[in-house]
Amino acid sequence: MTLASPHLTAAPELTAVAKTTAQQWITENMPRLSTWHKHIWDLAEPAWREYKSASWYVELLRAEGFTVEAGSADMPTAFSAQWSCGDGGPVLLTYAEYDAVPGNCQSASTEQSPREDLSPHAPGHTDPHSALGISTLAGLLGTKHAMEVHGIAGTLKYTGEPAEKVQGSKVVHGLRGYYDGVDAIVSFHPFYMLPLCNTARWDTQCGSYYSKVYTFICDEPETWQLNANPNSPIPASHSAARAPGANVALMSMYTSSRVMQDAMLPSFGGWSLSDAIFTQGQATADNLPARIAQIQYSWRCPTLEMADHVLAVLDRNAEHAAAMAHCKLSTTWVARNRPGRTNHVLAQALYNNLEGVGAPSYGEEAIAAAQQIQRTLGLEPMDRPFLDECEALISPQDAEAALREHLAPWQKNWTSDDYVEMTHYAPTVRFYVSRPALKPAPGQGAYPGWVMNALGGIPATIDPTIDVAGKTIAGTFVDLLTRPEIVQQAKSEFDTRVAQDPMPVLLPADFMPPTEFAWPDYSAAPDGERVWYPKTSR
Repeated sequence: MTLASPHLTAAPELTAVAKTTAQQWITENMPRLSTWHKHIWDLAEPAWREYKSASWYVELLRAEGFTVEAGSADMPTAFSAQWSCGDGGPVLLTYAEYDAVPGNCQSASTEQSPREDLSPHAPGHTDPHSALGISTLAGLLGTKHAMEVHGIAGTLKYTGEPAEKVQGSKVVHGLRGYYDGVDAIVSFHPFYMLPLCNTARWDTQCGSYYSKVYTFICDEPETWQLNANPNSPIPASHSAARAPGANVALMSMYTSSRVMQDAMLPSFGGWSLSDAIFTQGQATADNLPARIAQIQYSWRCPTLEMADHVLAVLDRNAEHAAAMAHCKLSTTWVARNRPGRTNHVLAQALYNNLEGVGAPSYGEEAIAAAQQIQRTLGLEPMDRPFLDECEALISPQDAEAALREHLAPWQKNWTSDDYVEMTHYAPTVRFYVSRPALKPAPGQGAYPGWVMNALGGIPATIDPTIDVAGKTIAGTFVDLLTRPEIVQQAKSEFDTRVAQDPMPVLLPADFMPPTEFAWPDYSAAPDGERVWYPKTSR
């Protein structure tokens, strides 16, 4: 469905003045915002283990006058913050993410190296979610400042959303009611995937994402068969036949699902299937059957029907793998998200503000850092090393048209991100500001992965993203606070879309976040420093 973008009435003088106040606060506080970002970037804690990152946000928000619930919705590293000015006014929400990715430890430098005293296998910010969180925080605090200065009524909500890399938190916050009563949501992500660079999504939102853990338990190995050597006085002789055990079940599941991947769905629509083997209970090797083994599958599909087809195959494979290996099977959902709903009113209102702010611009220090990376890789430094698209805007409509050229006509959704759950609770806009990315050298192919990770930690290259995104959010929030017609039109569009395509929740209201699994974690050394395993690369 495509709705015509409504005409938005001219903003009153208060709107323009308040925007200037909010965005000037961001300009004046950029040194502090940059320091905050580097702190979260260095913490780099993975999904469900963002202890220090979440605590930092909670403490800062309380110091800024917000009422904060730590550990919201039974998630230890989540939070929900709220602040109001006066009576009435709209309720606006944005959020932070702060989880990093295991195995991507990179320093904020122009060469490949892990952060100081850390293993290359430690996590690092690849997207980077560190910039996502500080950008939205900048917009939030800039808006709060303008509301205080100009006496603008309204409520700001800010949620801490852990485990985005397994799309874990937003479905839980939604089920627990944390998005209820919100009038509008702004969802942001640093981005580089063309054409969605410095723009807002128009029609093609992210699709469904399912993630499930299959646990194989061999808790009665003695019942596998009679002793293979009846003359042995030892009931469990080392030479006796043993139950295949949990590892065999896991490998049967892994290999059969890999072999059958082409049979799950047709090879179109941009769907994908990923897996991860957990290490819980697998620290040593013995002659006994492995008692427990766990594998996580995550799949991205443009439609719920396609996602359910994959689910049926995986469930069937798991049942048979467990039976063959003399195991019991249990399953646990990690995430089960619905495709996103679009909102043209909010998308256009936000893009108008992005146009007013302008695309990121990279100064001499950023260019010098990019050129040094090219030298490190043996490339001739470019006068303009960053992708042209990183410093240019593209309208939501033009980005949509360019994206649709690569998608099947029937395909309504593309890629995945758990912001989609938010779009079912309130009018939501999803927008992107470019993260720094380098132009490819002719004939050289893609840059190594560490390059983009490093650019996400170097202040001169990542701060422009934070500045532009923060000011765009602040300007959009001021519009929504001072121009009630935008909120009304966005709600009307939201109600129409829900009525035309209702999609009930996919998990029960009491669904518990799966924080108990063997997600990558760290321990404390005697001196209090964090220790990641394996400690060094071999």
